[in-house]
Amino acid sequence: MPPMRPMTVTNPDDKADLGSIKKILVYCKQYLPAVIVAIVFAIGGALTTIIGPEKISDLMNEITSSIMTGMDVNIDNIKKICFTLVTIYAGGAVLNYSQQFITATITQKTSKRLRTDIDEKINRLPLKYFDTTTKGDILSRVTNDVDTISQTLSSSSANLISSLALFVGVIYKMFSTNWILALVTIGSSLFGFVMMGVIMKNSQKFFNRKQADLGVMNGQIEEVYTNHNIVHAFGAKHQEKVKFDEVNDRLYDSNWKSQWLSGMMHPIMQFVGNLDYALVFIVGVTFIINNNSAVTLGTIMAFVIYSRLFSQPLGTFAQSMTSIQQASAASKRVFEMLESEEQPDESAKTGTINNVAGNVEFRNVKFGYSPDKTIIHDFSANLKAGQKVAIVGPTGAGKTTMVNLLMRFYEIDSGDILIDGVSTKTLRREQVHDLFDMILQDTWLFDGTIRENLVYNKENVPDSKLDEACEAVGLKHFISTLPQGYDTRLNEALNLSDGQKQQLTIARAMIKDAPMLILDEATSSIDTRTELVIQRAMDKLTIGRTSFVIAHRLSTIKNADVILVMKDGDIIEQGNHEKLIADGGFYSELYNSQFAV
Repeated sequence: MPPMRPMTVTNPDDKADLGSIKKILVYCKQYLPAVIVAIVFAIGGALTTIIGPEKISDLMNEITSSIMTGMDVNIDNIKKICFTLVTIYAGGAVLNYSQQFITATITQKTSKRLRTDIDEKINRLPLKYFDTTTKGDILSRVTNDVDTISQTLSSSSANLISSLALFVGVIYKMFSTNWILALVTIGSSLFGFVMMGVIMKNSQKFFNRKQADLGVMNGQIEEVYTNHNIVHAFGAKHQEKVKFDEVNDRLYDSNWKSQWLSGMMHPIMQFVGNLDYALVFIVGVTFIINNNSAVTLGTIMAFVIYSRLFSQPLGTFAQSMTSIQQASAASKRVFEMLESEEQPDESAKTGTINNVAGNVEFRNVKFGYSPDKTIIHDFSANLKAGQKVAIVGPTGAGKTTMVNLLMRFYEIDSGDILIDGVSTKTLRREQVHDLFDMILQDTWLFDGTIRENLVYNKENVPDSKLDEACEAVGLKHFISTLPQGYDTRLNEALNLSDGQKQQLTIARAMIKDAPMLILDEATSSIDTRTELVIQRAMDKLTIGRTSFVIAHRLSTIKNADVILVMKDGDIIEQGNHEKLIADGGFYSELYNSQFAV
């Protein structure tokens, strides 16, 4: 059996993973022309925002000048300045909207591509990856982590571009207007930058831990909720609650600390902004009192607005840093998955098997799920086409492992497996899989109609073939009583029994009609009467096919042509039922123990 999946994860790196952020940005490289256009629009929008205070200063000076000189207000100049202001701000709104539209489009396409790459990656990962990673943790990476990245790209990227352009433009405009007031505004903001750096340094480790803890929680929830009836049957609700509370407390702690620390950024930057206002007024009024012609009321008014515009991108930076920290932690987990070792590329393999007969040979096969623990030591067997081969043995003997190796779900460490004299190493995995029907002890049906489940991954299957398969497994009458027949959707309302689910999976295998067959105690969920119907269907299905039956109830394989008796990863006996009973060996002892009174 594969190794048990751990319920914990390795300690996350406490430092921000800038490499993962860079990898996300690489995903946007193909959209570089659109990014450049968005940057140009952002700069244009920032310029309109920056020019506005200058016009407001002109408006204020125009009014105050008229009041100071006792002259009438020049209405034409006022109208001209107001019209210019409206035009500038309207143009800025159009540019900012266009920039955000382009940025949102880029980020959503990037997120879509990321999800697509993950989906394709999952199909290229070896089974050992899923043996050592919980389903919930994988699901968390595909959903929660990708969603976190998507939200950051969608919200922060557009704001960052605009804020950066505004930040640079405001600095330039302030220095070109009055360098002393500019230094006052910038100097008070240095405190905010220092505090942001300290907060980010201390909060990143909690964002990393939060994403890791979320993956652990999803893994535990998936495991417990999937087997909820077992938890109730064994009265383990309290035990599982204790485990959940422990994980939930860790998630609360890391989430609270990350949000508490990052939440300090915004109020700090608000304080810096308010401090700017006060200092600008104090210094500006001092200049006016001292009759410094370089500063007017209009200048002070403009710098109040500049101060607000200067603190606005700082606040945006603070909020964006929080999102980027979350995205850094999430992208690190996503790219760990995307960069995991894949199954070797087999596109260059040219091996083929024409007119499959079904001869199978295991030649000195050796295998272990890990290098330091060998499961199959030296497995050899020569099986003829059309034989019904039963694989029996105690738990942990290696029965399921041998089938997994035959299907090339795992690669053998040494030796060879040949089908009709052709090494499976020379065949692509898809070719090997197409050679077998596979019916497992655990049923798998997906959300869809009965028809879609029966013809899974096959096209143009006529109803006559569905009727034949369902009749063989004893489902035809049940399906005929359904209002939509084969087009009835499988859901909770249909309430299929475990036996009916197994019957559907067996019928699906019969419809696939592959030259060889693997059965892993396929009738374990079926009552005795239905089992007789299924057994007859199996006997019909196995005619002319090499079939491998993993058997726990030895009474079901008495008619097998060859019985392979496994123990500790080796074949210790082989032959038919009568021969093995007569030999009085391990099989005979195992068989008799099942019928002992």
